[in-house]
Amino acid sequence: MKSKFGIREVVAAGIGTALFVALTEIQIPLGFVPNTALQPRVALLGFFAAVFGPIVGGIVGLLGHALGDALFYGGVWWSWVIPEAIVGIAIGLFVDRYKVKEGGFDRNAVITFNIVQIASQAVAWIVAAPLLDIVIYKEPVNKVFVQGFFAFLGNIIIACILGSLLCYGYSMIGAKSDSLKKED
Repeated sequence: MKSKFGIREVVAAGIGTALFVALTEIQIPLGFVPNTALQPRVALLGFFAAVFGPIVGGIVGLLGHALGDALFYGGVWWSWVIPEAIVGIAIGLFVDRYKVKEGGFDRNAVITFNIVQIASQAVAWIVAAPLLDIVIYKEPVNKVFVQGFFAFLGNIIIACILGSLLCYGYSMIGAKSDSLKKED
């Protein structure tokens, strides 16, 4: 993985964070699990991480979730913000394997993307979020592990379908026209 952070990555982090925040209110509640919903913003996180790498993925996950919580819910639930950053960083670590920017998001890249996103979602939502809920907020153990498991399931479904489609679409269309060019 090339560790590069320049103007493109700053712009991508800003746009990704703004879009992530805007998508915070678009959700389908899982009625049988409190405070847990299907949210398309996770697909956007996967897309930005797959295209721009772990730093952008981490920023979009961390700032996007924190700002979304603060703006729409009046407070930040850090035990769910940190796992979102974990997902962005983990997906971004394999940016060179996806080849989204190069127009090579093929079948193997889709499989790799989804293996990575499923593994990172598992670590984030089945392990990190519940443990942080317990440690930071003294939440009931049974409740947080149920929430974490269903957040994991919802996120992998959304990221698998919408995240893969975003990466594929960008790879086929957007990757071929690079709009950020240095002027003479």
